[in-house]
Amino acid sequence: MARMPSQSSSSIPAHTNGHASRRPDVERTKILLLGLRRSGKTSIEQVLFHDLQPKQTFYLERTTRVTKRPYDTVIPLEIWDCPGDIALEALKAEAPLSQFAALIFVIDIQDLYQPTITKMVETIVSIYQENPDISLEIFVHKSDVLSEEYKIENFRHLQERVMDELSYIGTEYEQLPVNFQLTSIYDHSLHDAFSRVIHKLIDSLSYLEDLLNVFCSNSQSSKAFLFDINSRLYVATDASPVDPPTHNLCNDYLQMLNAFGPLYKSITASPARYRIPSTSVANSLTSGASSPNSPSQSLRSHPSSPAATRPTLPSMNAAPTRSRTTSLPGSPTGSASPDGKPMFYPSASTSLAPSTAGAGAGTTLTYHLVTRQLALLALIPTAVFEARRGLVEYNVVFFREGVQEICQVEEEARRV
Repeated sequence: MARMPSQSSSSIPAHTNGHASRRPDVERTKILLLGLRRSGKTSIEQVLFHDLQPKQTFYLERTTRVTKRPYDTVIPLEIWDCPGDIALEALKAEAPLSQFAALIFVIDIQDLYQPTITKMVETIVSIYQENPDISLEIFVHKSDVLSEEYKIENFRHLQERVMDELSYIGTEYEQLPVNFQLTSIYDHSLHDAFSRVIHKLIDSLSYLEDLLNVFCSNSQSSKAFLFDINSRLYVATDASPVDPPTHNLCNDYLQMLNAFGPLYKSITASPARYRIPSTSVANSLTSGASSPNSPSQSLRSHPSSPAATRPTLPSMNAAPTRSRTTSLPGSPTGSASPDGKPMFYPSASTSLAPSTAGAGAGTTLTYHLVTRQLALLALIPTAVFEARRGLVEYNVVFFREGVQEICQVEEEARRV
C-alpha cells in the first residue's frame, strides 16, 4: 500500500476535460468503433473519454445513430461510435472508409456463436479491402464476467475461429494483421489496450519515446509513462517492457490526483493574493508602517531575518539554466498560457511501501504536469529522489520543453 502522497511546492491541478477544449480547425485522426448490440462500444467510449463510472454504464441508452466525439491529446482524435446494426453502405455515406486510421471491433467474450464471428470477419475484410492501411483491432470485451481459466479459454477459442474464418475467405487473408485484446471496464485492461491502439496512430511516437529514454537514463528512473490526464491512457513510455502492476499503480495514482486535485490550489495562483485591500485595512497598514515599533519595521531592520541572511545559490556552470515556466504549444513565447495567465506546472510524489505491487523497495512515484493534457509519471529510487531532487526537476524541464515542441509541430501540421 502506498503512503500518503507528499506534495511538492506546487499543488495538484484542477483539470478540465480534454474533450471540452475542442479545436475545430484541425484534421482529426478517426477511430471507428463497431460491434453488435450490447457488446459495450458506448461503455468503452464513455468510461475512457467522459470519466463515466463503470457502474453507471447500465443506464446508457442504446446507440441508434453514428455519434462523433472529438478528443484532444497528443493528436486530435475523433471517436465514431456506431450502432450495432449499421450497414457499411450507411457508414460510407457518412465518410469514406479510407479516412479511418483504426477499426476497433468490440465483441462480448461470451458471444462465441458462429453467426456473430462470421459477421465480424466479413466486416473486417470489407473495410480492409477499401483501406489496407487501417489498423485492425478486436476487443474481446466484458472479460470480468468469467473466471481466469474460462476467460483465457474463450479468448483463445475466439482467436482460432477468427483466423479459421479468414483463411476460409481466402488465402491472402490468412496473415491479416488483426490484433486481439482482452478488455474490461472494471480494470485497467481497457486503458492498456486502447493505449496500444493510439500508439500506432502517433507519428511522433519515436521522438516521445526517445525523450522518455533520456529522462530515465539521466534520472535513474526504472519506468516512466507519458499519460493523457483525463482518459488515463499512456501515449508513450520508455523502452523497458510495460509491467501490468506498474501500469496499474501509475493509473490509480493519476486517478487519485484527478479526483482530489480540484480541492487544492496554488498560493501564488489564488485570487485572494491579488485582492485589493479595503480602505480601513489599508489605513491600518499605513499607520502601522509609520510606527517605530511596528512588526514590519522590526523585520526589515532585524539582522537575523531569513530574507536578510539568505545566501545566494551558486549558478550551474555545467549546463545553461532554463526557466521552469515555459510556454504552451500555440502560445506566445514566455510564461503565459493561451488564456493570458501564467502557466503553472504542478507536481506531486509519494513514497511506496515495499509490499506495493509494481514497485520495488525504496521507490518513489512522481507526477509532473507537462502540458494541459499530458503528465509525466515516473518510478524513481527514493534515495536518488531525496538526494538529487533538484536534478530530477531539472531533467523534467528539458523533457517538458521537448514534448511541448513536438505537440506544437503536430498542431501546426494538422491545421486545416
